Amino acid sequence: MKISAVRTHVLEASLSQPFAYSRAWYASRTAMLVEIETDTGLTGWGECYGPGRMTSAVVQAMSRWLLNQNPLHTDRLWQQIYADLRDHGQKGLVVEALSGIDIALWDIKGKHFGVPVYDLLGGPLRNSVRAYATGLYRREGGNPLEYLAEEAAGYVREGFHAVKLKVGFGIRDDVLAAHTVREAIGPEVGLMIDANHAYDAVAAIQLGRKLEHLDIGWFEEPVPPEDLDAYREVKRALPIPIAGGECEFTRLGFRDVFASHALDIVQPDTCAAGGISECKKIADMAATFGIRYNPHVWGTGIGIAASLQLMATLPTHTPTSLQPVEPILELDQTEHPIRQAILKTPLVHSGGGMAIPDGPGLGIEIDRDALEAFRVR
Repeated sequence: MKISAVRTHVLEASLSQPFAYSRAWYASRTAMLVEIETDTGLTGWGECYGPGRMTSAVVQAMSRWLLNQNPLHTDRLWQQIYADLRDHGQKGLVVEALSGIDIALWDIKGKHFGVPVYDLLGGPLRNSVRAYATGLYRREGGNPLEYLAEEAAGYVREGFHAVKLKVGFGIRDDVLAAHTVREAIGPEVGLMIDANHAYDAVAAIQLGRKLEHLDIGWFEEPVPPEDLDAYREVKRALPIPIAGGECEFTRLGFRDVFASHALDIVQPDTCAAGGISECKKIADMAATFGIRYNPHVWGTGIGIAASLQLMATLPTHTPTSLQPVEPILELDQTEHPIRQAILKTPLVHSGGGMAIPDGPGLGIEIDRDALEAFRVR
């Protein structure tokens, strides 16, 4: 079996209402999908996190290393491409492109052997995961304290055990929003906060101290990802667990994160940090260092499926407990017209939980009509 074609699909859809996090507004959602075809007729699908037109160009440039190669040789192909581009792409776009390729190759591998990817990773430890709702962004118009409370209460009614609030809009603003959401969801539902690295260590510590009494599950990306010293400073100052890692790449990048003890919870994105091959290695490293692994997920059903396949194999956070703490899935609840539309059978949560697909490969099928409908011309 050999790779016969590598294709990319850059997709975009306008939103009915723009929304914002601490650093930018979204008026549309995008996706960049990788399709790898073999001479036996098998096709694998992957997804790249990051700017779609850019990652598409990088994937196309990488195709010369893939054509006529055996798609089952996932580690060999990963190492070859990374090594050939090491001088120019140890992080960022190159690794994001490689991630989508790697996911597609694992999809092919599972389909070839007729098993889910998690069987090829060593076997599942679970067949479902709990999910938390990522939402609670800012909107144009309206009172944030009103619409955030209403949205958060809605997630609780849908069965989510935890929600994540976007912060980074100023300490006073964040404190009001966090109190409002905590009141709306009650004391039993988990509440996490995410600043998208909007603050420096001084401001992040100030905010954390004002919110620690709200039983915050974790404080995500309080400071810029490059500043591990600031992460350690925030981690030392606050009792709130500190999370991050969506902007880090490969096991080589995470080695420094782990060795410096900068995080309590690490959040690699499977579509960015190096794909399934590399994220399995990162997860093994995290377990070795005693750091919890909860993947960052922000994309279509392909990215969700890839994350679920990996999560099936992750160890529990508390390995010797009779009631172990399990990894949890980030489930984006903001508007994303492409997310489920590209799947013939959508991946949906039930009561805040998500079943792990058990079909061959990623366990999903792609709707090509949807690809055409959302294609960037």
